[in-house]
Amino acid sequence: MSGTISLLRKFLYVATAFIASTAYAQTSASTLLVLAKSDNTVAIVDPATLQVLARASAGPDPHEIVASDDGKFAYISNYGGSDSDLHTISVVDLVAQKALPPIDLGGLHSAHGLDFAGGKLYFTAETNKVIGRYDPASQRVDWILGTGQDRTHMIAVSKNLDQIITSNVNSGTISIIEHIAQRTGGSGPPPGGSAGSPNAGGPPSQGPERTPGGPRLTWEVTNVPAGNGVEGFDVSPDGKEIWAANARDGTVTIIDVGNKKATQTIPIPVKGANRLKFTPDGKLALISGLGAGAAGISLVVMDASTRKEVKQLNLGGGAAGILINTDGSRAYVAVSTNDKVAVVDLKTLEVVGQISAGKQPDGLAWAVRK
Repeated sequence: MSGTISLLRKFLYVATAFIASTAYAQTSASTLLVLAKSDNTVAIVDPATLQVLARASAGPDPHEIVASDDGKFAYISNYGGSDSDLHTISVVDLVAQKALPPIDLGGLHSAHGLDFAGGKLYFTAETNKVIGRYDPASQRVDWILGTGQDRTHMIAVSKNLDQIITSNVNSGTISIIEHIAQRTGGSGPPPGGSAGSPNAGGPPSQGPERTPGGPRLTWEVTNVPAGNGVEGFDVSPDGKEIWAANARDGTVTIIDVGNKKATQTIPIPVKGANRLKFTPDGKLALISGLGAGAAGISLVVMDASTRKEVKQLNLGGGAAGILINTDGSRAYVAVSTNDKVAVVDLKTLEVVGQISAGKQPDGLAWAVRK
């Protein structure tokens, strides 16, 4: 009898796993991934029904998450702080819905910001003051570049792979890193850069080292002063501006990408500004704050053109990660201090739902099956 019960349990386990895997495979366009920092898990969520389809281990101290271009794998930074001895990035098979062996970064510690571009994973390593790139095909870190800045935290890579932006929390700067033709002659720093800007040859397989019949390419780093505790940022959809939230100042710094200079700093009504995202049409900017303050405001919506406040939202706790769907109809905001993800209708600017995806949600990402 006990053998029959054991077989029945195994059958039910396999059947449940099959149903969950099938549900993920049949999810239409995108699946929402939610990191729960205190649970060390990632939840795979249907963004339409707001239901959790499955959960998987996210490794120690998970902070940020990104999916591969085909939506089959998730990569999760294991942070631990800017002087941490953690040196891994966790990997989750989203189809099988299980954790895979983590990526060992060796001497690179405290990975945080992540982006996936050109079939490769880009990351920051705060302890080492660098950004790096991991190639899933060769299973190795194939490129590293130093920023020379303290707490290089978040990262964004352009689609054509010739520009990388990072925020540097303790240095209070935004780094604009560009793949350009190497300048020759002269003894001073390159135009637009700063003394001591670290440069390196272009990484293998990310564009040619030398343009046909042209000069050798190199990376130029320009560190633009932003504000105290700059952390969350986004590049406007037209690529012309960077908006960076300064957590310790209660401000947003606006940077002209072409001139590589800050043009304006505006106050915001959220404390501990943590993340910032533009809507796909570039008309609105959403800024979350971990410190809700006396009025309980943890999300502010700004008009990107006028730089004026559109609305303040009380989400019921301090907020972190922001994710917006591609049609710009909804925003998903991790309300970290209240263990939920709030769903905001971007037409009415009202909260229309919530997701219970685990304790202390933070990093959010889309997994788009192809």
